[in-house]
Amino acid sequence: MPGVLAGLRIDRRQSESEILKVWNNQLDPNLAAHALPTGLHKGTLFVTVDSSVWLDEIVRYRRREILERLQNSFGRDLITRISFRVG
Repeated sequence: MPGVLAGLRIDRRQSESEILKVWNNQLDPNLAAHALPTGLHKGTLFVTVDSSVWLDEIVRYRRREILERLQNSFGRDLITRISFRVG
C-alpha cells in the first residue's frame, strides 16, 4: 500500500491542497484574487499571476511576506522559494 500511495503522490497532492487553503485564508484577499499557487517542486512553489502589474507588485513588495507566512505554516523545508509568472 505505501508503494501505491507513493506512486500516486498522495503526500504531494495533500501538501498542495493545504498550501492552497493557507494561501486563500492567510494572504491579502486582493493578492489571492490575482495570484494562485499552481505547483510545488523540490521546495519551489510556482505561482501564476493574472497580470504583469500584479507580478511586479508581488515581486517587489510582497514576495518576502508571502514566503514567510507559508514557511510559518508549513516549515522551511517544504517551501524554500517562490517562483512567480504571468499566466
